[in-house]
Amino acid sequence: MARSSALVPTEHASKYLQQLCKHWSHRLEVTFGPTHGTVKFPEAVATMNVREGGLEVVVEADASETVERLKGVVSSHLDRFAFREAPLSFDWVDG
Repeated sequence: MARSSALVPTEHASKYLQQLCKHWSHRLEVTFGPTHGTVKFPEAVATMNVREGGLEVVVEADASETVERLKGVVSSHLDRFAFREAPLSFDWVDG
């Protein structure tokens, strides 16, 4: 299983987590609350957790190419919701 994670610095982690999960809940299987969210894509899972200093994002899939693609999808969507702060900083760490 391929995996990549990033801690995205923001003071609005809970707000962005909830906005993103609500956005994807119309087409995907999503569970979320104020501090944790999971989005199940057809070939991957994105998990988000509010942490001190930001939003932790983890993308997992069977193929590393899928993880790479989903990192871009998650990053671009978060930047769209965080337009006042965008572009957000994503320091992805594989593994």
